[in-house]
Order: sequence, then structure tokens, then C-alpha cells
Amino acid sequence: MRRETQNVLLILLGGALVKIALNGDYLRYVKPAQQPWIIAGGAVMLVLGATAIIRDIAAARAAAKAANESEAGTEHPDAHGHHHHPARSAWLLVAPVLAVFLVAPPALGADSVTRTEARLPASAATTSAAAFPPLPAGAVVPMAMNEVVTRAGWDANGTMNGRTVEISGFVVHTGGQTLLARLVISCCAADAAPVTVHLKGGGADRFPSDTWLRVAGQIVPGTATQANGYTPDLVPVTVERITAPKDPYEY
Repeated sequence: MRRETQNVLLILLGGALVKIALNGDYLRYVKPAQQPWIIAGGAVMLVLGATAIIRDIAAARAAAKAANESEAGTEHPDAHGHHHHPARSAWLLVAPVLAVFLVAPPALGADSVTRTEARLPASAATTSAAAFPPLPAGAVVPMAMNEVVTRAGWDANGTMNGRTVEISGFVVHTGGQTLLARLVISCCAADAAPVTVHLKGGGADRFPSDTWLRVAGQIVPGTATQANGYTPDLVPVTVERITAPKDPYEY
């Protein structure tokens, strides 16, 4: 690949990183804490690419000036009587960079859940029952899906029994069941693992996969087991369609 193509790719990639970091699209791929590093990495690429282009232009002008002075501008074709042209196929490498720059791929969704077995969050394996305090007062308690699944599978004190909790996630239809799911990441989307809740009734089955819902209801005690991937049953009281959040993952 020619240096010119390399420099253009560097600028495009750096610009794409800065763009997704500033408009929030980076949250589809990594944790919020990574934003400064993405901006810094993109800025470095932009500076390096621009510096290389400026240096190449200056070098080309200097070479042309020297050639004009020594040869009075005489042009020498190659041995076959024509000039060489750079391989245009190298510019095809710009296409995927432009795709990221113009159309950012979506966050992981229902497809990833059906291909990955749901499991109890790793943090629950080292959590004792005493680590689960009572839920705060209130008729409906908003909770992260990760916490609901952890308590359902690991809390021997039953702190959610008889309580109405509110969670949000996207719909997954699999095996004749309707699930509400979230993906939990440690660093980036590459290590995403699903946590799921089985919706029993409430009309959630009418929504297509990847539809985001806010669901309030009660967890059925003892339904989150290793056999079902620690997916508790939840009996909905209310089901509300919502817009997908800017940050679709839990941590």
C-alpha cells in the first residue's frame, strides 16, 4: 500500500474514533470509562496522518524543484514508454473505515443472547447471602437487570420476595419463551454475557425481538436455577415500550 493511502486511512480511522467518542456511539462497544482513551487514540491518529501528509507534500515539492533545476523539466518515461500508476485496489481498504465513520454498527442484541447461554453474573459466585441488603421502600423498586438476576439466583434471604421491581431490557424470543435481556460487559462488547428474565404473561410476547421494554412485576422465588441459566420468572404488572438507551449495556 502506498504511503498516501496509509495516511488517508489513518486520518479516516482517527476521525471515526473521535466521532463515535463524542456522539456517544462508542457505548455500543466499550464501557463509558474508555471514552478519554478513544478520543486520545483518535486524536493521535489524526495528528500522525496529517503530519505525514504535510511532510510528504513538502518532500514532493522539494524533489520536483530539484528535478526542474537539474533537468529543466524534462520528463523521462519508463522503459516501456508509459508511466506507472499506483494500484487503485488499495483504496478499497478505505471502504470499511468509511462504513464505521458514516454508519456505526448497532449494539449487540437478541441474536447474541440466543447464541450465548445466560448465566449468573460472575460476581455472584463470591457473594454471600449477607451481602444483599433489604430493598429500599417503595411500591415499585427500579433495579438493574444484573442485580435482579444475581439476587434471584443467590440471595438466600429472599429480599425480593413479594416486592415489585422495575427493570428494562430488550425482548428475546427463544425456545417458545419470551425473555427480557441485558448484556453485561467487563471491558468491551467482545466479553458481553447475557442476563435474562423469563416474562410470564403481561402481553410482552406481542413485541418483536430487540424491542426495548420497561417491565414492573414480581420475581417468582426459586425459579432461577443452574438448569435454566439462572433465568428467573417474572410476572409482569406493567409492560411499557421504551426507546433503546444510549448505553445499552450493564456493568
